[in-house]
Amino acid sequence: MRSEQAVNRAIEQYADTVKRVCVLHLKNDADTEDIFQTVFLKYALSSTAFENEEHEKAWLIRVTINACKDLLKSFFRSRMVSLEDVRERAAVPQTSSEVLETVLRLPEKYRQVVYLPYYEGYTAPEIGRILGKNVNSVYTLITRARQMLKQALGGEEFAT
Repeated sequence: MRSEQAVNRAIEQYADTVKRVCVLHLKNDADTEDIFQTVFLKYALSSTAFENEEHEKAWLIRVTINACKDLLKSFFRSRMVSLEDVRERAAVPQTSSEVLETVLRLPEKYRQVVYLPYYEGYTAPEIGRILGKNVNSVYTLITRARQMLKQALGGEEFAT
């Protein structure tokens, strides 16, 4: 079990990262807050010794991804429709970043490999370790994700 100071430091340092990963997967503020609390509770109760800050950050991202997947697979979740989804379908689409909206529409395996290098600064080998994938698979997924974004956005500037 970690000290209160260690948990507070981790929350201050990694709160934005954990929330962004949650939003990327869940697209729902309420579920994001639930997973956020779950992740930092697991962190507080964990006795894992981290080699450095990057190891700690990677551990938190992995725990966050797993918690999001668990929530999305839950029986209750598969049988319900959120109020936000109902509002989205009924309301006029809100104006926001076209690129972000397009990234969020990508299949999950592509969203992850686009998010981690461009928003968190991870390299392909680091992403491979975090996601448990071969480095060449990560490169292939990034390439395919870029092609999908290019096609969806219809521009050359998004292909690199």
